[in-house]
Amino acid sequence: MPNLNPTASIIITTRSRPQLLLRAVQSAQASGKNVEVVVIDDASSDQTAEVCKGLAGINYVRVEHNQGVAGARNIGLVASGGEYLTFLDDDDVRLPGSLDEQVKLLEVDKQAGLIYGQAILGNQSGQPTNQFYPQVCLHGDVFWSLLGQNFIPCGSAVFRRSCLNRVGLLDGSLPGLDDWDLWLRIAALYPIIALEEPVMIWRHSTPVSGQGTSYAADLVSQCVRQFRRSWLKFPRAASASPETRREAWQRFSANMAEHLAWEAMRSLRHGSITKATKNILTLLRLCPLAALRLGSRRNVVRVLGTITRQARPTVPTYSESIAPHPSMRTGQE
Repeated sequence: MPNLNPTASIIITTRSRPQLLLRAVQSAQASGKNVEVVVIDDASSDQTAEVCKGLAGINYVRVEHNQGVAGARNIGLVASGGEYLTFLDDDDVRLPGSLDEQVKLLEVDKQAGLIYGQAILGNQSGQPTNQFYPQVCLHGDVFWSLLGQNFIPCGSAVFRRSCLNRVGLLDGSLPGLDDWDLWLRIAALYPIIALEEPVMIWRHSTPVSGQGTSYAADLVSQCVRQFRRSWLKFPRAASASPETRREAWQRFSANMAEHLAWEAMRSLRHGSITKATKNILTLLRLCPLAALRLGSRRNVVRVLGTITRQARPTVPTYSESIAPHPSMRTGQE
């Protein structure tokens, strides 16, 4: 039976990926002693419903019309009962006991609104690598740093239900950015705790995997719009000095530029000239000054040269072990 009086709730959204779900659920159940696991089946069209009904001890909710990741997560938030809340993508893994450890730290620091930890990067099979993110965990008043770069892996963040009474639910109009937007709203009002140790395994995308972060140009374009139209208009940002706001844009655009250049190199490595071209053109259009600062870097120049020749790369001169730039994490990958 589902836990009727949980301390914490883990919300897992899934859609037609039953082969991945079991591992995520089992890891969520092992992450704490009094944990509720809420599985939101976002209108799956395969045997996901049958698989979920066979899983013991979960709170299973099926929606008949696709809500998207943010919409499904909001349904999970409403359906859950824990005071402490977190999300887990169906292809990610929570480490044993990690949620209990984070909740304990939140219970000690009553002022903090959210705690996050590090994520071990996983390969496409979900197996852990020797890389993790972030390498340095910022804490305290992190609003301005978080405005420049999302350094909080979604599945590592645990926040108080009471925070939602002040900041609201996820924004369903921001696919891929809904978690970053929520962290910013929380960080604008509350101190943030960082647990500088891994709490999850994060299965990362490749340029050809079809996961959310495979579409870097589209994601960055949406991110720039959100930064200009909404994030800089948060009361805390709107009341800041012009210099502070300008510096925030410079940090943000530099991160977006680096992300697009990195993804362009990865696309070339995977033989995707089209995606590499789109990433570079988006970089030049949205962040031209940041692009100029990046332009002197050998790898960026090499990407532009390869795109110009429209030839598939043979043996790249940059590292074959190049890892995905993890500064942006999108929804359900």
